[in-house]
Amino acid sequence: MLVGKALPVLFSIFLVITTLINVVVDAASGFPFSLGIRDSIMIAHSFKGEQFGPAQNVHGATYTVDVTFRSKNLVPKNNWVIDIGEASTALSRILSKYNFKNLDQVFPEGENTTTEFMCRAIHRDLAAHFCTNRAKSKAERFKGSICVKLWESHKAWACYEAIV
Repeated sequence: MLVGKALPVLFSIFLVITTLINVVVDAASGFPFSLGIRDSIMIAHSFKGEQFGPAQNVHGATYTVDVTFRSKNLVPKNNWVIDIGEASTALSRILSKYNFKNLDQVFPEGENTTTEFMCRAIHRDLAAHFCTNRAKSKAERFKGSICVKLWESHKAWACYEAIV
């Protein structure tokens, strides 16, 4: 009984430690400023290939989605990496394409929508939103690195990061 109650506390401590490690990595990577946001999605999917064992059958996953925007500098005048409200709204809009969906029907047939694959897909959507001419204004364009991390559980995650 005590173990069940301690697990959420241990997970919270783990996330704090992970965040502190990320701060050190951000500074060492040449991107000393970072802003993180979080959301979640619930999906269904299946994998092709016997190496996936029982995951070849349709199964569900609930991902915690962490996105970190890293930048060399703060945006002048606003003194921020990116507008946290706009970042959160954009992430929510992007995730709505996948939330409560069967990814086997969202992506081309036979595409294995692994956690790593989904990190890259969400990253590409964010980059298209913030780093291209589709951004509503120059202020919304982002220059730096975007890291998308999907947590499958408190024990397993994947991430994709690239400079945009």
